[in-house]
Amino acid sequence: MSSEQSVQERQLRCQLADFYHLVDYLGWSELIFNHISVRLPGAEHRYLVNPFGLSYHEITPDNLLTVNVEGQLIGASDYPANPAGFALHGAIHATRPDIHCVAHTHTNPVSAVAMKSAGFDHSNFYGAQLYGRVGYHTFEGITLHADERSRMIASLGDKHVLVLRNHGVAVCERDIPTTFMLLWTVQRAAEIQCQAGTIPGPDTVLPDAIAERCATAAARLIDGAQFAQLVFDAQVRRMRRHTALT
Repeated sequence: MSSEQSVQERQLRCQLADFYHLVDYLGWSELIFNHISVRLPGAEHRYLVNPFGLSYHEITPDNLLTVNVEGQLIGASDYPANPAGFALHGAIHATRPDIHCVAHTHTNPVSAVAMKSAGFDHSNFYGAQLYGRVGYHTFEGITLHADERSRMIASLGDKHVLVLRNHGVAVCERDIPTTFMLLWTVQRAAEIQCQAGTIPGPDTVLPDAIAERCATAAARLIDGAQFAQLVFDAQVRRMRRHTALT
């Protein structure tokens, strides 16, 4: 590994640890389960992921594992890998070279939307930003089996959000900040959709053209104004300040 790659890996390790801590801080973690993974620079089919058995707040840059697309441990570690849980991540990483980071959650609002046959509603502010970006995969049980990988990838297609019906969601993007921003948007869309569903009366439905325009504008802001990096950095500062005060 070159010195430049070593520096890049260290930066990724620090940033990925922050991502795990943010998910825990925001209440989106699931005991010791689920993964957030990121592709390593200059390493074919090698990724960083959480050690199995640790809560998200226990993850550090140094105890993150290096694994292959099967979730098998590369190198030495005091912690085990969880190959079964990496089935979804490995499949996406192996087939989508544009994707460098994948995050999987099943918070209450996300799992509730995943239960609904219609999936995400694109009529709230956050849901509109997801227009044209969401794929749906039929539930086949706990995601453990290699033969399901091709079907999950077909369900995702060229999109960046995969709703695992009756389960949760996976979001994937080109880097860690953009993946965090997308996960936050998905979470907010689910929260608003669930809250609106408790209020009697019909919703105001956005035309598809307006939702598409909103999604296009959001993508342009993230690309051109570096919104994702600014949001990620601000939330890390906020988290660190609050945790330092407790």
